[in-house]
Amino acid sequence: MEGYTVKTTRIHKLKYAAAPLAIGLALISTPSFAQDAADEDEPAGEIVVTGSLIQNPNLVQSTPVNATTADEIDLLQSNVAEEVLRELPGVVPSIGSAVNNGNGGASYVDLRGLGSIRNIVLLDGNRIAPSGLAGRVDLNNIPLALVERVDALTGAAVTTYGADAITGVVNFITRKDFAGVEINAGTQLTEVGDGHTFRIDATIGGNFDDGRGNAVLSIGYQEADPIYQGDRDFAVTSISSFTGGAGGSGTSVPSRFSGTRPLDPITGLPSTDPAVANGGVRQINAAGAAVPTYALYNFNPFNIFQTPFKRFNIFAQGNYEISDAVEIYTRGMFSKNTVDTIIAPSGSFGGTVTINLNNPYLPATLRNQFCAFNTSTVAGTYQARFSTAECDAAATATGRTDAAYREVTVTLSRRTPEVGPRISNYQTTIFDYRIGARGGITDSIDWDISGSYGESENLQTIKNYTLQSRFRQAALANNTTTCQTATNGCVPVNIFGPEGSITPEMAAFLTADSTTLVRTTLAQVRGTITGEAGFASPWASEQVGFAVGGEYRKYGATQASDLLSQTPGELGGAGGAAPNIDGAYDVYEAFGEIIAPIVEDKPLFHSLTLEAGIRYSSYSVDGAAQQNKTTTWKAGGSWEPVESLKIRGNYSRAVRAPNIGELFTPQTVGLTNLGVDNCAGAAPTTNANLRAICLAQGAPVGTIGSITNPTAGQANITVGGNLNLKPEKADTWTLGFVFQPDFIPGFNISLDYYNIKINSVIGTALPGDIMQACFGNITAASASSAACTSIRRNPITGGLDGDPATTGGLFGPTNNLGKLSTDGFDLLANWKGDIGFADLSLAFVGNWTRSSKFNANPVDPNSLNRECVGYFSVNCSFTGSIQPEFQTSTRATFGVGDVDLSFLWRWIDAVEYEPAEVALGNGILPEFRNIPAEHYFDLTARWNASDNFSFTFTVQNLLDNKPFVVGNTAGSTSFNSGNVYPSTYDALGRRFGVGAKLTF
Repeated sequence: MEGYTVKTTRIHKLKYAAAPLAIGLALISTPSFAQDAADEDEPAGEIVVTGSLIQNPNLVQSTPVNATTADEIDLLQSNVAEEVLRELPGVVPSIGSAVNNGNGGASYVDLRGLGSIRNIVLLDGNRIAPSGLAGRVDLNNIPLALVERVDALTGAAVTTYGADAITGVVNFITRKDFAGVEINAGTQLTEVGDGHTFRIDATIGGNFDDGRGNAVLSIGYQEADPIYQGDRDFAVTSISSFTGGAGGSGTSVPSRFSGTRPLDPITGLPSTDPAVANGGVRQINAAGAAVPTYALYNFNPFNIFQTPFKRFNIFAQGNYEISDAVEIYTRGMFSKNTVDTIIAPSGSFGGTVTINLNNPYLPATLRNQFCAFNTSTVAGTYQARFSTAECDAAATATGRTDAAYREVTVTLSRRTPEVGPRISNYQTTIFDYRIGARGGITDSIDWDISGSYGESENLQTIKNYTLQSRFRQAALANNTTTCQTATNGCVPVNIFGPEGSITPEMAAFLTADSTTLVRTTLAQVRGTITGEAGFASPWASEQVGFAVGGEYRKYGATQASDLLSQTPGELGGAGGAAPNIDGAYDVYEAFGEIIAPIVEDKPLFHSLTLEAGIRYSSYSVDGAAQQNKTTTWKAGGSWEPVESLKIRGNYSRAVRAPNIGELFTPQTVGLTNLGVDNCAGAAPTTNANLRAICLAQGAPVGTIGSITNPTAGQANITVGGNLNLKPEKADTWTLGFVFQPDFIPGFNISLDYYNIKINSVIGTALPGDIMQACFGNITAASASSAACTSIRRNPITGGLDGDPATTGGLFGPTNNLGKLSTDGFDLLANWKGDIGFADLSLAFVGNWTRSSKFNANPVDPNSLNRECVGYFSVNCSFTGSIQPEFQTSTRATFGVGDVDLSFLWRWIDAVEYEPAEVALGNGILPEFRNIPAEHYFDLTARWNASDNFSFTFTVQNLLDNKPFVVGNTAGSTSFNSGNVYPSTYDALGRRFGVGAKLTF
C-alpha cells in the first residue's frame, strides 16, 4: 500500500497544515469513491502551492487555479500529458499527437489561445529543460505515473516563475514520500481496429532511516500506432474548401510544367495568337501535351490522424534529513521518445529544372509547346522562344556540342509515389537533474537553495525525400542510359511519364536521407528565503508571509543541419531550409513576494488578505548590442465576508523575453498558408494598377493572366530572427469568487474573469495581414510601396509558391509591432454526496472566451484588429487550433461498493469561418463555413477488485461522432488536415481502453 511517514521537524512544519480552499476544492472534483480514502487526520504530504513562492497553505493566494487530479487522469486513460490538457475548456489545442504535417516531434500546451510560448510548464514548481528553439517544454517527457495533480493557473505568474508565464503556468505536481510498489498498464484500440496504444509504468518507493528519508523510482514505456486518414471515410479524398470538389496538391503525377504555350483548339498546334496568354503551370496528358491541370494529387490517404509514438522514461526523486535543521533533496528525469510524422510522397515541388530539347523522354507536343512560349515583353505582340525550325533541329541534336542544341528552364511539379511516403523520424532524448537543500533559519523562516541542469536533443531524420539537384542533373540527358553529367551515379529520369515511369534505379538516384539535430540546454540556480515576517495586522492572528530570493538561468540552443537540409529547395517538400543556429542568453533575477492577512474573524470579514510581488530581471543575449532589463509586479487580494464565500482579484504587469529561435534564426524561406493570391487568374489583365504590383513583385510579363493560387493552399514566406527584439509587455487581471454554502453540503462553485493584454508582441504578421497591407487599397502608388515590393514572386511562374531558393513569397520579419488580447470567464462547480444507492460526484468546468484579438500593427489605422474567438480560417490558426466561444466539461461519477462508474460529457460551441475573410472575397464555400456544436461522451467503469488491484474499462467518443468536414484549405496545414480539424474534433472514432493497477 502507498504510505506516508509523519515528519515533525521544523522543515516540515508547514507542509501538513490545512490545504487552502482553492486547492481543496479542486482536489475533490473527481474522487475515487471505491478506493480506500485516506484518514482525514493523516497528513497529506507536502503541499505545493502553484502561483506563489510562499509555501504556507494557510495564506491563500488570489489567483485562480484549476486542478486536474491523478484520479481524473486515471479515468481518462491518457497516454501522454498533452492528451490530458488538450480537452480542458480554455485550452486551445496546440502541437500534439493529432498534428502530423507541422509536428516537430514534441507536444505543447496553449492555455488561452495566445500561443504555447506564452505559458510555461513546470514540474513541482520548477522549470525543466526545453525541447526546442522556442524554449517550450515537451509534454511527452512528463512522467504521468507519478503525477498527483496538474495545476493550470490563470493569469500572469511572471513575478513567481519569471518571463514567459504571461497567460499562466501548467504545474505538474508529483507525489511526495511515496512508499510501496505500484504497477500501471493500459491499452486502447479504435473500433476500426487501428491506433493501438500501450502504456506500462512501474513505481517503487520507500522511507528509510526511521522516516528521515524517502526515495522513489518510476520507469515507464508508452507506444502508439498511426491512424491513417485513408482509413476514415470522411478523409479518404482531399476536398477543396473553395470549390467543394477534389482538392489536393499541384505537385502531382503526371508532371506539371511552367513555360508552355497553350494549343490552338483548331490547329492542334501551339497558339501564335498574341491575345492568348501563356499556359501558366500545365499538366501532361496521355498524348504528351501540356493541358490545364486535370489531376491534383490526393495526399490524404498517406497522411495520419495519430502520430506513431514510442517513449521510455525514468524518473527518480529523493530527500533526506541530514539533521533536524537541514534536508537535502534531488530529482532526476530521463526520457527518450520517438515520434514519426508520415506525409504524402516527395517530389519536385515547383523547383526549377533545365531540360534539353533532345531529351529522350520528352514528348514531341510538349517540346513544341516549350519552344512556342511567348517571350515578348510588349503587350499585343508574340515572339516564340525558339522558331519551329530551331525546335525541330534541337529535337535531333546529339549533345551540347551540337549547334542545334537547345535548353529550356522551367518549373517542375512532379510527385514521386515510386519512392514511398515522406517520413520524418524525431528522436528526442532529454535529461534534467536537480539537487538542493532546505532548512530553517528560525522557527518561522525557511531557506531553500537548489540548482539544476538539463539537456534535450532532438534528432530529425527524414527519409524518402527526393533532391532537387538530382532532378536537375537527371533531366539533362541525351539518351536513356547516361546523364550529361555522370557524377553521383546519375541515372536519366523520365519526368514526363505517368506514375510508375520512375524505375527503382531512378528512384534510388533521386533520394537521400537527411538529418537535423536541435540541442537545447538549461542551467539554473535559485535561492529563496520564505516564512513569517514576525508581525501581524492588529486585526489578524496569522502573520504576514513573505518570500525573497534570487535566480540565475542560462539558456543555450543549437541547430545543426547537414548540407541537404541547409540548402533551400533541395529536399522535395521539406518546406524550406533548416539553417544552422547557435544562440544563448542568460538572466539574473531578484524577486520578492508578500501575503498579508489584514482582517480575520470579524463581522463581514472572515478574512481579508492582500498580496504583492515584484521581480527584476537583467538579460544578456549573446551578440546583441543592447541588453534588456525588465521589472514585473503583481498585486491582489481576497475577501471572505463569511466563511463560505471568497472574493478574489489579481493584477499583474508581465513580460515575455524573446526566445532563441526568435533572436538567432537566420532569414530563411518557409511555408505559410494562403488560399487566394490577388495576382492569380485574369484580374491583373483588366486592372493596370494590379498588373503593375504583380510585375513589381517579380512576376514575369508572360505570366500575367496565367498565375495560379498557391498549390494546396501553401505559399512561401521569408522569416527570420532579430537580435534587436525587446520583451513583450502584458497587463493581466483576474476577478472572481469561490462559494461553498453550508446549506448545500459537498457543493462548491467558483467563477473568475480574466483579462490579458499584450503589447510589443514578438511575432510576424499573419498571411491575411501581409496581403491586405499591399492589396487592400490598390492605387497607382502601390507598386512602389514597401508593403508590396517586399513580397517576392516566383521568377518563372509569377506565383507565391515554388522553389524557396528563388521565391521569397510573403515577407514576415520578426518584430515587436503586434498586439494580442483576450478575456473571458472560467466557471468550476463540484458536488459530492450520498444519494442512497451510491456515492455521487458531479464536476463541471466551463469556459466562456469573450474575445481573442490580434493586431499585427496597431499604429497602422488600416491594420485589422482580428477577432478569432468562434472563428476558423488560415489567419485564426496563428497559435493553434480552433478557439470556441463556449466550452464545457462535465463528469458524473457513481460509486457503488467496489465499482465506480464515470460519465464524461464534453461540449464545444458552434464555430464559423472568419467573417473578415468572407468580406474580402476569400471565403470558402457556404456549406463549409459553419461547424455545428459538438457533444462528446466518454464512459469509464472501474472495479476495485481488492485493496491492491483495480481494473478500468473506458469507451471514448461513445456515440462515435464524426468530425464536420470543411475541406483541406479552410485553415492552417497543421490543424486543418484530413478535411477536418482533428486537434479540436475527434477524428479517430469510438475507442476502447482497458487498464489495470496493482499496488502493494
